[in-house]
Amino acid sequence: MKNGDCRSRLSSPVRDPAGMSVALSGAMPAAGRRSRPWRLPPSLLALPLLAFLLIFYAYPLASMLLRSVYDQGWTFSGFGALAGDAVFWRVLGTTAQVAFVVTLACLLLGYPVAYVMSRVRSGTANLLMVLVLIPFWTSILVRTYAWMALLGRRGIVNNALIAMGVVDQPLQLMNTRFAVYLAMVHVLLPFMILPLYAVLRGLDWRLVQAAEGLGAGPLGAFRQVVLPLSLPGIAAGCVLVFTLALGFYITPVLVGSGSDVMLSMLIGDLVNRLDWPRASAMAVVLLAMVLGVFALLARLVPLGRVLQGGR
Repeated sequence: MKNGDCRSRLSSPVRDPAGMSVALSGAMPAAGRRSRPWRLPPSLLALPLLAFLLIFYAYPLASMLLRSVYDQGWTFSGFGALAGDAVFWRVLGTTAQVAFVVTLACLLLGYPVAYVMSRVRSGTANLLMVLVLIPFWTSILVRTYAWMALLGRRGIVNNALIAMGVVDQPLQLMNTRFAVYLAMVHVLLPFMILPLYAVLRGLDWRLVQAAEGLGAGPLGAFRQVVLPLSLPGIAAGCVLVFTLALGFYITPVLVGSGSDVMLSMLIGDLVNRLDWPRASAMAVVLLAMVLGVFALLARLVPLGRVLQGGR
């Protein structure tokens, strides 16, 4: 084949199987290109949630902070009134004590449950999970009324004690601090179990077998391996329960006594009396307590370990 024939063949257009001619040296025609479909930026998907938080969370929070320092002019009279209010300090101490006891009780009761759930088969663990989540399926008001029916003077507990001959007269179980502890632990226990279970389920249990193989007994392996590795779950559960217990309102009102006034109840009373500066100042103090708990958690356990389930 001559050189001239080769050059003429290369410069001539070729046809594809569909019959469309495309020059070897040319580019794809613009009409043949497919336009890329328009896609919604992923960041826009968060806008509804962001708008919801701004309207129903950020705005009320900012309004509360503003009311605590502004009342027809900038003032700190609300905080000044709290500084010398003996009732406020007594209620604040009661709130912190109740929240601490409830958190400790939930930890002591919830850790064994989470440990068992992490060690049994998946079917049994799922059944136990359903039992743990049952309280979430019932309104907190209904659960509190159920405790009132159980602990009342003519309730199931007193009737059972009298029928067994344990007591002659009904016990005063309602409107006591014990009833507040019992009802609050029942409501908040799942918030302790779930973070603990998430961490314990993700542990490498071969480490426990290695510790036992090196001479550590079951208790020693638990103390030296399982307990340190489960600290993120303990921290997350304690923070959840403690912060929720600080703001409890319905349960102490219904099953507590006049001496078991919580800070949320005192804030609600001030709001009903339209004493906005003092109510907002108390709410800021309650918020500061919650932030203080988170700051303490950040110093004891890195927040990254808590969010990643201890891994």
